[in-house]
Amino acid sequence: MSVTKKNKKKKNHKRNPALDWLGYAAMRVALFILYLFPVRWNLRFACFLGTLMWKHYERGRIRAMGNLRASFPEKDEKWLEETGLRSFQHIVMLVIDTLFTPRLLEKGNWSRYIKPMNIERAKWMSKENKGLLMLTGHYGNFEITGYLLGLFFYNVYSIARPLDNPYINKYLYGIREAKGQKIIDKKGATDQMVQLVEDGATLCFISDQDAGRKGVFVDFFGRKASSYKSIGLLAIQYNLPIAVGGCRRVGNDYQFEIEVSRIIEPREWADKDNPLEWVTQEYNAELEKLIRKDPTQYWWLHRRWKTRPKEERQKSGSGQRAL
Repeated sequence: MSVTKKNKKKKNHKRNPALDWLGYAAMRVALFILYLFPVRWNLRFACFLGTLMWKHYERGRIRAMGNLRASFPEKDEKWLEETGLRSFQHIVMLVIDTLFTPRLLEKGNWSRYIKPMNIERAKWMSKENKGLLMLTGHYGNFEITGYLLGLFFYNVYSIARPLDNPYINKYLYGIREAKGQKIIDKKGATDQMVQLVEDGATLCFISDQDAGRKGVFVDFFGRKASSYKSIGLLAIQYNLPIAVGGCRRVGNDYQFEIEVSRIIEPREWADKDNPLEWVTQEYNAELEKLIRKDPTQYWWLHRRWKTRPKEERQKSGSGQRAL
């Protein structure tokens, strides 16, 4: 009798509190050193680290290049490699941004660092406290929008996955919540989200996560990608508008453009045969348009296309997931 291990669940490994604390202590020492220097110097150092990551993180580089080739089949290898390298630099730069934002960004000086583009309507919709969903992806600085709204006392909640190290997670949550932004752990957040939208809050999502086989499969850069149903279901059930936007870095400095490129209104899906699929496709298509404005700022090593639709799995006969 053969025993298959395919359906066995992986055991949850207990974390070592001592190692977690040492990791946190090492991070605080590194931060002490970083804070001795201006943010511009740190961002340049981040570019250097991103270049090292591109050279030595082979698995991530291969995945990024595969995603870029599939998304931009018309581009040559030189463009793909330059875009992938710059994408890795942006990932490390985002870490520096997150650590320096509470030290730099204030109500009185935000315009020194941020150029708003077409955000007025979404801003006032949020301020009205009638409920709003704000979506972005792993693009540019996806942390700063929620922080900025919290700074101005908007009723905003960001849905996030906690880090594995509880000490580092608590510290980083504290940074994000220091000026009013509220964080909800992604796991088990459904009931809380329902209560918040009923109270008229604005919920912020990173909407380009792979949702597994139970997600809604829609087109994203010419391939099917699995998206969570929860965003569309919330919008449809509670008639919530969806604002799709992004925050792009300008150059190598702590300078950004925040743009809301599309607001999807409930009346737009009212007559659709499959409103959930329509809504999900619509915000993914808009996110793709944003990314195409500067593809170097997207996380191409992100496993956006990990889960393949049923018809692809049946055709291949393997049931394997993409890189």
